[in-house]
Amino acid sequence: MSERTYEVPKPYHDAVMHWQKHNFPDYPLLSQTWEKYFPTDQPFCLCARIQESIPDVQPVGAHAGEPRSLRPAELEPEAARHLLAIIRAQASTEFGSIQQHQATLERANDDQDKMWVLRVMAEELRHGYQMIHLLTSADWSSVSDAKPVDMVEEILSMRTGSHVLAAFNLEYDSFVDNVIFCAFIDRVGKYQLTMQKASCYRPFAASMPPMLREEAFHLATGVIPMRRWVEKAASGDPLITMATLQRAVNKWFGRGLEMFGHEAKGHEIVALGLKDMANGEAQDAYIDECGKMLDDLNKRHVRAMEARAATVDEADLLRLPHPRFFRRRGEPAFQMIAVDGAPFADVDAYVRHLGAVLPEAYLASRDVKHYVETLRKLVAGQITIKDAIKSTPHLARVGGACPCSNSVRWVVEDAA
Repeated sequence: MSERTYEVPKPYHDAVMHWQKHNFPDYPLLSQTWEKYFPTDQPFCLCARIQESIPDVQPVGAHAGEPRSLRPAELEPEAARHLLAIIRAQASTEFGSIQQHQATLERANDDQDKMWVLRVMAEELRHGYQMIHLLTSADWSSVSDAKPVDMVEEILSMRTGSHVLAAFNLEYDSFVDNVIFCAFIDRVGKYQLTMQKASCYRPFAASMPPMLREEAFHLATGVIPMRRWVEKAASGDPLITMATLQRAVNKWFGRGLEMFGHEAKGHEIVALGLKDMANGEAQDAYIDECGKMLDDLNKRHVRAMEARAATVDEADLLRLPHPRFFRRRGEPAFQMIAVDGAPFADVDAYVRHLGAVLPEAYLASRDVKHYVETLRKLVAGQITIKDAIKSTPHLARVGGACPCSNSVRWVVEDAA
């Protein structure tokens, strides 16, 4: 497919490289090992990639059939405001996932798995770079007082714990998280990018196909190791078990669902021509796809067990948690629902249930502690559900703590 590549203005490019130095130190290793692990693929390019061959007309929304907008000022103000928020949130997720992966990258026990995750991280860096291109190559003053330098600086100042979406504020406990994250959270990314291909803003829509082609590799980085792991678990390997994988799935599935937004909302975004599916519709499709992924993994596990003439215990098979389990966003937020969908009436009993089905290391995290404390306050009537949703840790903004929090201004002032 025909593409054009762009480099953002030098101060912003240098700012991203400054961020990379502090947050993604393993990045140079990719170019050194690319030929060994990805010999048939084009070398990685840190650039914005825009697909030229996309339809000129809007496919959805109130203005379907009309030409796509080329500048933010051509959009309806409400659509432009929503789009700007989407781009900034997308940028946050890309840089945020790199920070998460980096912490446990060296814990991979397989060199190929490590290099595949390293490639995922580099492509996430490119996706963040792509969003910076969209922020800095257009005039957003019609809907925002924030200057491009301030928007980029805000994005590069975020750390794990201060990103826009909760899934990108959880620290990894082990390399299992690197893999499960790719299988579940990057799958949400696939849905978001696919929906955003319908955007009425042409530069944004044209950014999606190249990102989607890379996103397919990210899903494989999650699914392929899991296929090996379920077969190893069938062999009796004590270092990886189905129970370990199930607890990790329980940790991440709810966070993935929350990335779609409130189940009853999103129709306005479709009407504005920014996406082609509302939240609930996209979430249902995601749930179905995740279920099929686990079905495939279970079949592989069963075949491996049968090859050893071993008895298959159905309790060991992977199951998708109930969509209402362990939620803090959306309609099921802070409901005491078990992993199998059964309701709890007692907080202590529910907390014990969480202790039995979530990864042990994760139970000691600030994230789980905050969830339990908030749940207890809600049940005691000390806070409202609205307060509970707003109180989650990811809303905290950590400005100035990151060594590159002022990276944009640092580069600009240094150049001056």
